Amino acid sequence: MKQNKISLISAAALAMFAFGSCSDVLDETPRSTFTLDYFTTEEGIKGGLTQMYGHLRSFYANYYLAACECGTDEFTYGQSGDNNNKDNDFSGVGNFTPSTARTDVIWSPAFININTASALIEQGNASGLDASLVAEANFFRAFDYFLLVQHFGGVPLDLGSGELKSNAAPSRSSVRNTVPEVYTRCIFPDLITAVKDLPESPRLVGTATKTVARLYLAKAYLTYAWWLENPNNIPTYPVCDRVDPDGRTAAQYYQLAYNVAMDAINNPGPFGLQETFYDMCTAQNERNPEMLLWADHIANNWMYNGYTTDPSKPYGEGNANNYGSDPGANGCNNGFWFENWNYTELQMADGTSTQRIDRQGYGRPWTRMAPTYNVFNETFADVKDSRRDATFQTTIHANWHIGGSDNAATHKNANKMDVEQGGIILTFVPKAIEGTVYKTENGALGLGEAPDRADWVVDPEHISRKIYPGPFKISGFSQESDDLNYTRPIASLGVPNADNVRPFYVAKFSELYLIAAEAAVKGASGEKSARDLVNVLRARAGKWNYSVAEDKAIKADYSADLVAATPATIDIKYIMLERSREFFGEGYRRLDLIRTQTWEELAGSYKICGDKVGDWTLEEFQREIKPEYYLSPIPQGQLDGLEMSAEEKAAYQNPGY
Repeated sequence: MKQNKISLISAAALAMFAFGSCSDVLDETPRSTFTLDYFTTEEGIKGGLTQMYGHLRSFYANYYLAACECGTDEFTYGQSGDNNNKDNDFSGVGNFTPSTARTDVIWSPAFININTASALIEQGNASGLDASLVAEANFFRAFDYFLLVQHFGGVPLDLGSGELKSNAAPSRSSVRNTVPEVYTRCIFPDLITAVKDLPESPRLVGTATKTVARLYLAKAYLTYAWWLENPNNIPTYPVCDRVDPDGRTAAQYYQLAYNVAMDAINNPGPFGLQETFYDMCTAQNERNPEMLLWADHIANNWMYNGYTTDPSKPYGEGNANNYGSDPGANGCNNGFWFENWNYTELQMADGTSTQRIDRQGYGRPWTRMAPTYNVFNETFADVKDSRRDATFQTTIHANWHIGGSDNAATHKNANKMDVEQGGIILTFVPKAIEGTVYKTENGALGLGEAPDRADWVVDPEHISRKIYPGPFKISGFSQESDDLNYTRPIASLGVPNADNVRPFYVAKFSELYLIAAEAAVKGASGEKSARDLVNVLRARAGKWNYSVAEDKAIKADYSADLVAATPATIDIKYIMLERSREFFGEGYRRLDLIRTQTWEELAGSYKICGDKVGDWTLEEFQREIKPEYYLSPIPQGQLDGLEMSAEEKAAYQNPGY
């Protein structure tokens, strides 16, 4: 496992991209370094800001998913899971240590970007530059500190030159501030400034706005309110009283969270919910108005992924760094590999194999992370809820004919029945079908054979570490122009091992409803109740215009059914179910469990079948989620880079590690 040894390096070495003014999107053009003087110009500020959007790729889509999804009620380790996944599962198969916790992917890029942000704020304000530009740096400094404080507790506000000052030279000493200090001295003031000075509409496609700043301010208020309340007596570090320096109570912060979230909902600017959940998820509708912030990737210039070898080559032209690279390398987006089972082991009854294909819902299998039984038995049990259909690839379609090696019109599958080209050969069904038989001679995987069905079936009680629905929502898609419409035939297999050129979504408008709803459950009051807010998303989830499973357009509206099924009284557990339905597999989950202090309650045990062919016995596994695990360890590489005594390093580290 690669560990990054960091020091708090200067802003002059941080901003790696310049800004081109002739485009309405971020133009990332290589520049070796910027000096601090360069940040006194509008061109320099824009160049530094472009680097900030680029730094999101350092967090999202790869090992961040291992750090924030494994060990939750959403995921455990899969058949091919390694220590990156097992160490984060807390079920006795690994060790969660400063050297193995994958939150190392957060610490270094966050502090590097914080240092650059401070330089931009200092220089931009001193030079009298447009406040809306400087506010983007305020937003990102708060964004990074909020990410850090949620994972590690109190972190240093002084990087070597003074509190919230940019550091012009490497520093190998550090003193951690307390959680209240980080929130009240940086996160809240920076986000309040961002809300005040950012524009309603983005400066460029994907840049920060009032709406995304309000989302993070509301979420920060909500998270801090939980921290102040501390209902389950979870320890914090550095040790301090859970008292707000400004004298506010947890209840007041819950109300602030509700108010700010509702302000964003009522004043959305150009943003809002998509008509259906599928519209939000499909690769055919990238960068839609529901998306407030994303880590961008692009097909025709790999510099957007941080690649350095021949970045001009487009997707799939054989550039070694374009595909098949190590997850997490150079900021590439291949997180969906982790959640994808090896569907290429699937064979039809006559031995016909499933080919690896570059298409949304397929792509490169990695089998590192497997969803648990309760995901399908409880969270996504309602088949009328379109979020199940658009989150997972619950069917596998025959593709022997693609690429021209086999032009047969049909092949034999379950019950020796014929399946046509493109037909369904495996379905992950929502519940057990009477009369289904699972046996190892059923294809290569011992799948279920149900009466009078030509497709193999797997029901929730047979979800295993080897065989499970892979991701549709976050997976990649072919760059072939004729493959962007599912109603057209696919001409080739594309580049199945490719990294994902889709943007990785970091913040969504839909979360505002769940932030306000959670605050309402905790006592905040206002124009809409928690049930009202949750039902906005549930009503949307009942609307269908496309079925991923059937691979065709449909028209259906189960909104009334989903709204009627919402409990009369919403509690935190139900909010957590709705958050999982909206954001499953996107890196939200562990922080959600930590914030609400429900990690042990909701993820302390899980069920799943084994990792071998024919291993269909559903087993229950226990997790040991110690209170100290609510804070991740400071990465070992960071400690190694500090010039401190062993005793000082031990005191710097979070307790329990």
